[in-house]
Amino acid sequence: MLTISCGLNLQYNPTFVIRKRSMDLREIIISSSKEAYQIYVPHISVDTVIFGFNGDRLTVLLLKMKFNEQWFLPGGYLKKDENLKSAATRILKEKTQLDHIFLQEFSVFSDLNRSEETFKDFPDDLWHKKRFISVGYYALVNYKNISLIADELSESCDWIFLHDLETLPIIMDHHKIIKKALSALRKQISYKPIGLNLLPEKFTLPELQKLYEAILGRSLNRGNFYKKIKNIGILKKLNEQRKGGAHKAPDLYTFDRENYFRILQNGISNW
Repeated sequence: MLTISCGLNLQYNPTFVIRKRSMDLREIIISSSKEAYQIYVPHISVDTVIFGFNGDRLTVLLLKMKFNEQWFLPGGYLKKDENLKSAATRILKEKTQLDHIFLQEFSVFSDLNRSEETFKDFPDDLWHKKRFISVGYYALVNYKNISLIADELSESCDWIFLHDLETLPIIMDHHKIIKKALSALRKQISYKPIGLNLLPEKFTLPELQKLYEAILGRSLNRGNFYKKIKNIGILKKLNEQRKGGAHKAPDLYTFDRENYFRILQNGISNW
């Protein structure tokens, strides 16, 4: 099992927290602010909505920070020597240790005073308190082989069900960002394949349908769904069945990766 350490990553340097273990949390944040002015492009940030699927419901990866006990999306800043896509890829790598993650830019967020309330008890020259225009990316990951562990800056790091988000204190406009990401993901279903990053290597058609229903937030007609998904040409039927159920064992499928990535690039023409 892959163990993931989640945290604020105020400074994307593996030795950063180690060098400051003797400091309290406030001092770490203030110290990281001084270093950030030297490393990052001012006023541009990246927020990532990392979706997972537990076989029944869609989840989002969130962090709960110690200094205000509120929940954050994983995010970070744009280094002076990288573009936005590279920054988003780096941030996801640091958060999940996974390569080749599906990553999609979906919106820009530029509300006034996005950061001031969160860092209201810090000096006005704090890097994190400045106004940031954030570029949103969403990612799709299979989290069944990932164990999340919070770091020194985080109280917890958890997969949260979508329907539980309304009950959580989520900072800034991150709740709005999650809703926008989900809307973009739902639109993607109509013209791009979904599932390779969220399902196990082998799956049944009912399991694939559950994924689509979890994303869309509604039930789908089984016969119509099976017909449409087979017509796309992204599935390979295996000579295996899912054992252990009370009914007839359903056939197992896997994705035809060559067709999957071709259609992911060109779009679905017969959905």
